[in-house]
Amino acid sequence: MQSNLMAILMAGRVAAAVVAAAVPFSQSTASENPGSVLVTATRYPETPESVLAPATLITREELDRSVALDVTEVLRFHAGMDVVRSGGPGQSTSVFIRGAESNHTLILIDGVRVNPGTIGTAALQNIAPELVERIEVVKGPRSTLYGSDAIGGVINVITRRDQTPGGHFSAQAGMGPYATRQGNAQASVAGEQSSAGVAVSWLNSDGFPTRIGSATNRGFDNLSVSANARTQIGEVDAAVRYWQASGSSEYSDFFLTPVDHDFRDSVAALELGFAPTGRWHTKTIVSRIEDRSQQNQSPDRLRTERYALDWQNDVEVTDQDRITAGILYSTETADALSFGTGFKVDTDVTMAYVQNTFTSGRHELLLAAGYTDHTTFGNHTTWNAEYGLGLGSSTRVIASAGTAFRAPDATDRFGFGGNASLDPEESTQYEMSLQRQLSERQMLRLNAFQNDIDQLIEYVVTDFTTFDGELRNVDQARIRGIELTWALQGAAWQVRAEASHQQPKNRTTGETLLRRAQNSIALGYAQSFGPVELGVDVLGVDERVDFGSAKLDAYALANVTARYAVNADWSVLARVENVFNKQYELASGYNTPDRGLFVAVRFAPN
Repeated sequence: MQSNLMAILMAGRVAAAVVAAAVPFSQSTASENPGSVLVTATRYPETPESVLAPATLITREELDRSVALDVTEVLRFHAGMDVVRSGGPGQSTSVFIRGAESNHTLILIDGVRVNPGTIGTAALQNIAPELVERIEVVKGPRSTLYGSDAIGGVINVITRRDQTPGGHFSAQAGMGPYATRQGNAQASVAGEQSSAGVAVSWLNSDGFPTRIGSATNRGFDNLSVSANARTQIGEVDAAVRYWQASGSSEYSDFFLTPVDHDFRDSVAALELGFAPTGRWHTKTIVSRIEDRSQQNQSPDRLRTERYALDWQNDVEVTDQDRITAGILYSTETADALSFGTGFKVDTDVTMAYVQNTFTSGRHELLLAAGYTDHTTFGNHTTWNAEYGLGLGSSTRVIASAGTAFRAPDATDRFGFGGNASLDPEESTQYEMSLQRQLSERQMLRLNAFQNDIDQLIEYVVTDFTTFDGELRNVDQARIRGIELTWALQGAAWQVRAEASHQQPKNRTTGETLLRRAQNSIALGYAQSFGPVELGVDVLGVDERVDFGSAKLDAYALANVTARYAVNADWSVLARVENVFNKQYELASGYNTPDRGLFVAVRFAPN
């Protein structure tokens, strides 16, 4: 029997070879990207290097290089994020951050919560990378600033909005395996005080059989649009944003019967901001989200409609002392029908938070507290504390702790096996980090954490003849882990290596939490040779356990990407997925893609 670490070792050998090839190149003329900022960790812009919390920034350049069909294909090539897809393009996809549950990840689009009130996990598989400017991932508890669900971390998808003066247009068309066709176009115009843009993306794929044992291809169709506009009205900055994905997804049910459903997800937001004084900035975001899914072979449906108000205030007490405080209010209607069980539930949530960040010499301190009033379970308080100590000019040690929670969604309370008396799931995390700038272009970060999660919700069988039961707060989990990130950038190349070791354990049963790997390694490498840019992404994942005690073997994947600039306006892109044609499973009984070639042509006039 092969070692469960063989795939990890294979990925490590590939990583070592790529790194060895990269190191001899000079890094003296590499340039930084001044537009790389991260706002999710603290609700105000920071450089990724200055954030105390462990964070990952996926830039527009990385999204371009990936030639990915959805954002989860990019997220999976970062260690510590287990991405599980139940089949091919457009199939249900979950993200487990740092071993927490998939519904312990809060998903935002432009800072607006999109986790539905029915099933807890947002449909990341429906987000087209072509409409995205960057993706910010913050690991660890963030309920203090954002409320429910932010136990494992937060993924904030920022849509594209070009504010470069003048007019801009680009378009792309491509095709790949499983009769996949893709096309997108963007147009924008900007002046000194105003800008506007619109983008559209279309994806259609015949797919492949989602379930092992099925011979019926199951396809996916997705039409996505986004639009944005901003202007200045006197002293007020005004902006509107809209994003929508709609289409259909085919799959096979438990009995391998072909079925399909239609979906529509949308986010609309109006933002108004102004500065009453030179040190006080206030902004208000009014938003509406809709998450809709309709089964075509039955009346089963899921629908969430949520209106929200987010009022944030930033006050610079001094140049080293900042206070951020605000109020979030949301009113939600969750409507569902599944296997004859239906409900329609209204939920109101009010939240207040305050955060203070203070810097003095080599000391950095963040203190934050949040208070949530939930119509279902009442009040809940969370907090975060982070302290950074600079050791010389290139090293920083960070100690942090925080709490988070997840409120039971409407399906937990009123769906199949629902229990209206459920309490929220709660977590407390402690973390130590070491961050070192090895050179001007080389960075190393080491994180060690422990996350204790109480009141985990599980289905408890009460009648073993009918398997009837209900959801109850019965379990506890403890997740301990170590993460290592190393990055090096040269004049015409860059390399990134990440490794994660975690022990996601159910403290009640002693078992490893399902679908989460204990060890993973990821590598990204890209280099330009004149008009040619090549990239390699490598992922190695340890064995995992799935439902029914099924064993999922370790695996190693490699994707190769290329871009050739024919001239200043035209370029050809290609991606070879699963280069070594590895057979693996992300979920027991579900197929994954074989080796495939995707090719696209892009027109982007300067």
